[in-house]
Amino acid sequence: MKFGIVVNEGPYTHQASDTAYQFTRAALEKGHEIVRVFFYHDGVNNGTRLTTPPQDDRHISKRWSELAQEHDLDLVLCIAAAQRRGIVDEDEAKRHGKDANNIAPGFRISGLGQLIEASIDADSLVSFGD
Repeated sequence: MKFGIVVNEGPYTHQASDTAYQFTRAALEKGHEIVRVFFYHDGVNNGTRLTTPPQDDRHISKRWSELAQEHDLDLVLCIAAAQRRGIVDEDEAKRHGKDANNIAPGFRISGLGQLIEASIDADSLVSFGD
């Protein structure tokens, strides 16, 4: 089965991100395909490389980055939601005159068309968070 995943909540404020991560990992381990993981609304906060949780806590953005590298996942941050929350990649940082980018490895920024495409290509679109 092919899944599209939507994450609407940020890390550490709601269980949605952890649940989405666990669901994605379990689906991959069972041999299912993940078409795309799309981070929307506050979910884009999962894609910042500046997250620094305490040493005894889980590092959610690092978990997503490692899972993406391990399984060649497409992790997409909604461009409008990311910009509103101060998350930019190198191109967006240059375009807006920012002196740095803060996107975590394995993530990329794109538009809502990527969500629509995932919903078309997947057998099921699973949404986590409000």
